[in-house]
Parts: sequence; structure tokens; C-alpha cells
Amino acid sequence: MAARRLSWLLSRSLSSSSSHSSGAALFHSLGRNSGGWRNINRFSTSAAVEDLITPQVPIRYTQHLINGRFVDAASGKTFPAYDPRTGEVIANVAEGDAEDINRAVSAARKAFDEGPWPKMSAYERSRILLRFADLVEKHNDELAALETWNNGKPYEQAAKSEVPLFVRLLHYYAGWADKIHGLTVPADGDYHVQTLHEPIGVAGQIIPWNFPLIMFAWKVGPALACGNTIVLKTAEQTPLTALFVAKLFHEAGLPEGVLNIVSGYGPTAGAALASHMDVDKIGKRVKGYSLHRVLYLSTDWSESHGNLFHKLAFTGSTDTGKVVLELAARSNLKPVTLELGGKSPFIVFDDADVDKAVELAHFALFFNQGQCCCAGSRTFVHERVYDEFLEKSKKRALRRVVGDPFKKGVEQGPQIDGEQFEKVLRYIKSGIESNATLECGGDRLGSKGFFIQPTVFSNVQDDMLIAQDEIFGPVQSILKFKDTDEVIERANRTRYGLAAGVFTKNVDTANKLMRALRAGTVWINCFDVFDAAIPFGGYKMSGIGREKGIYSLHNYLQVKAVVTPLKNPAWI
Repeated sequence: MAARRLSWLLSRSLSSSSSHSSGAALFHSLGRNSGGWRNINRFSTSAAVEDLITPQVPIRYTQHLINGRFVDAASGKTFPAYDPRTGEVIANVAEGDAEDINRAVSAARKAFDEGPWPKMSAYERSRILLRFADLVEKHNDELAALETWNNGKPYEQAAKSEVPLFVRLLHYYAGWADKIHGLTVPADGDYHVQTLHEPIGVAGQIIPWNFPLIMFAWKVGPALACGNTIVLKTAEQTPLTALFVAKLFHEAGLPEGVLNIVSGYGPTAGAALASHMDVDKIGKRVKGYSLHRVLYLSTDWSESHGNLFHKLAFTGSTDTGKVVLELAARSNLKPVTLELGGKSPFIVFDDADVDKAVELAHFALFFNQGQCCCAGSRTFVHERVYDEFLEKSKKRALRRVVGDPFKKGVEQGPQIDGEQFEKVLRYIKSGIESNATLECGGDRLGSKGFFIQPTVFSNVQDDMLIAQDEIFGPVQSILKFKDTDEVIERANRTRYGLAAGVFTKNVDTANKLMRALRAGTVWINCFDVFDAAIPFGGYKMSGIGREKGIYSLHNYLQVKAVVTPLKNPAWI
């Protein structure tokens, strides 16, 4: 049965004693006698991050995919993709710039205006999406290994949770393809009025490095189900799996030019996409996308490239989201979907089962190396259970298994790259200098790669940077509160509003919090439940619009009203 909840899959996969069906074959010398599956040391030693497994997975695709073909960058340039376990180069990937974006947009525009995709029956589009999902499922282990190698997330998480969830998302959107329709609208007078729901055109999409495969599905699934064509820019840190699955899409029968993939940096490829006059919509979801990398591109660039893009979707940092929105506005006022940062509260009341609350709060923060936009990064704990919660949280962090993400049982791999690694360490230093109490962790782990010890701070105050900024790393900040009204006010005292968690046995408390918290998602006695049908997005500076579910389809459709006079109607 297809996976319905990411958190359920994770708990199942991390407690399982058996390996994935064929995943072990992808790794060098990984077998019952090799020591590859031996117990992993806890984070207090560096042995787990020094003895690394070499993944035996080929890197097949490193060029852009434009108009159904893999091609080099127009400039001939490439950039390195790294293994975050070591910082070593594992591939050199085509480095896109404005000219590559222009080529990709031209292909997408031609595919939309002249190609078969928008004119194809919705049922046939659905069948192509389903065939693609089947191919991804067939390549589960290879994709998971490539994701782990380029991203650093645990292989068990990628193979048993994220690739299956990718498949589930594509099944979901395939199901929507032939159920998108307009309405007949009653109106005053002798008129027949109907609405048409039309594809918006060429969608520009920018995806992040923290969940490359899942974010690909979040963006591409609804856009294609609605009949659009796409130009997608990968994160420069993690381009490899998007290129792989795009190839599988064409094997499933996707026409040329419908899906185009360009890899590159923000100031060139990213800003060119956001500014392009022939893109109809932008969808953005990117992490670690530095502001300076986008700003230097001249907005004059857009004036020389026609009126092509009509939609843009972007996921990532709030600062970069502002730049993307500005570039879109300065070009052709294309609509923009933004899924941005967060500083989500996780609130533990005094009636909670402390042991369960500790485990869930730990998962809410440390999942995916803390590199999750909705991470429960402000842990508010009622004063009556604060000391017990703190002591148990510290012990749980000390038990966290950090090491080579290809080894079974590892819970935490490296941060994505040196820039993010140094950023997290700076925030840890800030917490210490602000007089928060460092309970455990606080330093790098090992002598190579980008591993950081699971870190817990107590006595954290609301005005500290570690309680205000999105750290995007394995740093838990535990704050104390006295009563419900106080914690609601403090939880909402942030520029973000992406998600929140509430842990209580009292249904009245839960009902009050779910309505009072200004966040796009509120999880009650659970966290990180990501069903394909559940909408996801933020309040305030956490973004614009919603991903997933029926709401995501609205991002990729235009509504047209058609009015026709009626002559002597039998009824109106």
C-alpha cells in the first residue's frame, strides 16, 4: 500500500531490522560479513563519520534537459556537485545561465503553444503520470542512494520514506488530471454563463536542496496534471536526482519540451527564470539560496526576452523570496507561489506524557539534520514539567546516532555544505554568548565533512537569535512557559507562520491552540505528517499560496468566464 504519512514511514523504517529489498547491492563491501551493518557509535565519538561506505551508483545525467534532450550549457561551463560526508566532488554538472534559461523557456513555450500536451486528453496525461510513478518506484534504491550521496540524508529515510512518498504524490496528481473542470453559473438575464479552468502556460519552478525529490513532486505533479509546461531550476547543491527522474518522465511518454531542467546558480539561472517575460507563473521553494546570489542580475535582462513566462513557483528563504517576488513584478507581473522559512513552535503542556513528548519534539527538530522549513525549532515546555523534559531531551540527543548516512541505524548525516555548516556553528556560538545554557553538543563531529553534534540549549529567551532566526540545523532551543495565553502570544511573536505543534491530552486546549496559532499547519500530538492531500504553506513571511492537495492545483490554472446570450430559453 502506498505511503500516506511521512512520519509513519520514518518510524517504521527506523525501527525495522531488515534492509531494503535490494539497497545493499548499491554499496561497496556492504554485507553480513563486511561490517557494513555493524553498530554505529553515538555522536560522542568520530568513528562513525570517518569510516565511510562508497556508494556503487552511477551518476548518469549531469547535463541540462531541454526539449527532451540532454545538452551542455551554452557557455560550456560546469560546476561541482559534492558529497557532504567529505566535501569531495562527485560530479561536474552543466552550469546554466540566462541563455540556457532562454532555450528552456522557448522549448516549453513551443510545447505549450504547438505541442500535444495541453491538447491531450486529461485521461492520457494521467496515464503518463502513472507510468512515470511506476518507473520511479522501479528505480527506488538507485534514486535513494543518489539522493543520500548528494544530500547527506540517511539512506533509510530516502529509500523507505521519501521515494515512496514521491510515488504517492504522483499517483495523487495523476488522479486529479481528469477531474479538473469548470462550472455553469446562474446569472441575471437570458445568458448562459460557464467557467473554464485552463492551464496557465509555462511554469517556472525553483526547488530546494533539503528534499530535492519530494519538492520536485510537489511542484511538477500539479503543474503537469493541469496541462502546463515547465522550466525547473534545481538547487545548485543537489541537481542529480532531478535530472535522473526527468529522464524517467520521458521514458514514460512525456512529450518533448514539456519538462525542462536547468541546473545553475541563483544570480544567473535563478534570477533569469524569475525575470523571464515568457514565464507565466513562478513557484519557488529553495533553501540556502543566498540573497547576494540573486540580486546582482540586472532587471534589464527581462526586457529583451519577449513575454514568455506566466507563472513562477519558489521555495526557500524569506529574504530570497522577496527578491524573487520583486523580479517577477518587475518583469511581466507573473503570479508567484512562495513557500519560505519558518520558526515553528512545538508546545508541550503539563498534562503531556513527557516521554512521548520528548521523542516527538526530538523528531520535530532533528529530522533531516534539522534542515526542514517547518522544524519545531522553538520547544515551549510548561514550567511544571520543564526540568523533567529538559533532562530527558538531553539524554535523547546524546543517544542520537550520527554518522555515515549509508549505514543502517544512522539517524543523522552531515549538513548540506560548508556554508550551511558554518552558519549553524555561528548560531550555536550566538546562543552561548547570549547566556543560553548549552546542555550538550555545540561542535563539529569528526575531522572531515559537515557533521555537527546534536545540540540542545536550555534557558532560551525569546529575544535570542537562536529563538528568532531559522537556524536550519540540529539545534534544539527549549523555552519555559506558565500558561496558555502566554504561550499563544509568544508562539505568534515571530515574522514566520509556517507550522506549529501542540502536545496535550486536553481537547479544549487543543481546540483553542489550533485556532489561535497563526500558522499554515498545526499538528496536534503529531508532527511532520505530509499526506499528499494535506495543503502546506505559511502565514506572514512564511510564504504565499499552498502546496499539495486540491489547493496546489489553483496555482496552475486560470479561470475564464464565458457568457453567451440565450434566445427564448426553456429555462435559465
